[in-house]
Amino acid sequence: QVQLVESGGGLVQPGGSLRLSCAASGNIFKIYDMGWYRQAPGKQRELVAGITSDGITNYTDSVKGRFTISRDNAKKTVNLQMNSLKPEDTAVYYCNADIVTVTTKIQVQNYWGQGTQVTVSS
Repeated sequence: QVQLVESGGGLVQPGGSLRLSCAASGNIFKIYDMGWYRQAPGKQRELVAGITSDGITNYTDSVKGRFTISRDNAKKTVNLQMNSLKPEDTAVYYCNADIVTVTTKIQVQNYWGQGTQVTVSS
């Protein structure tokens, strides 16, 4: 079994900062791409930021220059530093990862965390 567990969400005022963390655990052989998605009420889930196992990053346009994604391959963690937060960043944020388990050592499966709420409001 593989688990992704997020932490770090909460309520913050506009202009503030939050840091989200996600830890992968379980029967893991290798982790490929990791990322953060978000889903606001009434909207589709969207990719916020992604990072490859080599550290190549990509961001949705609305967060470029404000959010930074990073990972620690040894600790099997991915983080999202969110600065200059805006009310439109309010959403449930989900960690996502492509993982090969020890069981298969070949098959890549996609996993999701349970989500963490981020609310930006004064």
